Amino acid sequence: MTAIATTRPRAALTEEARAELTALLGERFSTSGPVRDHHGKDESYHAAFPPDGVAFAQTTEEVSAIVTICAKHDLPIIPFGTGTSLEGGIAAVSGGITIDLSGMNAILRVSPEDLDVTVQAGVTRKRLNEHLRDTGLFFPIDPGADASLGGMTATRASGTNAVRYGTMRENVLGLTVVLADGRIIKTGGRARKSAAGYDLTRLFVGSEGTLGIVTEVTLKLYGIPEAVSSAVCAFNDIHGAVNTVIQTIQTGIPIARIELLDEVQMDAVNKYSKLDYAVAPTLFFEFHGTEAGVKEQAEMAAAIALEHGGVEFAWATRAEDRSKLWQARHDGYYAALALRPGSKGWPTDVCVPISRLADCILETKKDLAESNMLAPMVGHVGDGNFHLVYVIDPDKPEEMAEAQRLNDKMVARALAMGGTCTGEHGIGYGKMAFLEQEAGDAYAVMGEIKLALDPKNIMNPGKVVRV
Repeated sequence: MTAIATTRPRAALTEEARAELTALLGERFSTSGPVRDHHGKDESYHAAFPPDGVAFAQTTEEVSAIVTICAKHDLPIIPFGTGTSLEGGIAAVSGGITIDLSGMNAILRVSPEDLDVTVQAGVTRKRLNEHLRDTGLFFPIDPGADASLGGMTATRASGTNAVRYGTMRENVLGLTVVLADGRIIKTGGRARKSAAGYDLTRLFVGSEGTLGIVTEVTLKLYGIPEAVSSAVCAFNDIHGAVNTVIQTIQTGIPIARIELLDEVQMDAVNKYSKLDYAVAPTLFFEFHGTEAGVKEQAEMAAAIALEHGGVEFAWATRAEDRSKLWQARHDGYYAALALRPGSKGWPTDVCVPISRLADCILETKKDLAESNMLAPMVGHVGDGNFHLVYVIDPDKPEEMAEAQRLNDKMVARALAMGGTCTGEHGIGYGKMAFLEQEAGDAYAVMGEIKLALDPKNIMNPGKVVRV
């Protein structure tokens, strides 16, 4: 059901607009082919659509000025962070100007006493945590890629720590946003709660650049836990692994991470990261807290795992061992591609209520077994979210068609179970049709909000909603 859906004709970069952008930015406005190509493609299988030009902004005021020029000339605007999105969200499907925010990489303020920080949109999550290292604080949202915090906000990212710390939705306190007419607004604030007016912060979190461009973000921080312990446990079958997850969550164990890798993904991880774990459905656990608390959590989780066919816990308590373990998990996408050299990846995800997780995964695995499609499975299963990577040759139409069929079926299953078409990948243009199914009548309301804030449809057109 993947489709490029936009009613907006491709815009032309006029000489007048080019001259105004060059006068504003000098060499930081580029129309060179390689620069444009780089900014028209994310890490997904979706087709690339280069913009007509790339503007490298350094301040919120510059972003406002760029947007004002684009609005004057009716040019589409596409924000760009690090390019790690997975649903075509940065593709210039209607042409226009990409605003690269990577140069906006200042950490503007850290308040250890209030457990918050304000950063420019181009700061990456790893750089923020390096900066925070000596404060005893950290920012826990970890989507795997070293994404920019502006991009993570725009896509409502989450990751392996979401089961304990939540997603970007729960961790963004306030924003600075440039609207489609160039106005700069601030939403939210540093107070931990507010009943003042509409929650515009949550409106922009997850809007994927279709309502405005996020240029600054205020985030919650957390204390680095006193003790951290990780473990790996293989299972006789995937049913036992999933039931372990469900019981662990329902028991109320405050686990920090609980990741599922199926036997295909474990084989890939072993080969790619030079590990020697069992090639079987496997859970990766991590526990945060005091020494006593971590010990108690781990013992309770281990007992649950053994009840459901877990073989044994392999512990990783040293920092270097934990780092190696979680790096292997984060490299899962590249490990999957390495199973078939020269292939491309079609990553996708769904999320369902935790009580339906086992059914959704088992039925999806059955479909895969019947199709012989190579598609390793991983999942942040503590919150009901799992991912597939269809390992395909895009030049073979029959493989693309089969991946599309399986993906459509998986998403339809998740929706029927009360889930969502995307737990964290976002919509972009890759999942617009699924969003329309999921949202029902609310989809039209989304379109009305889009047009109220962006009447010319210049903010990342052709993404999230049709207008």
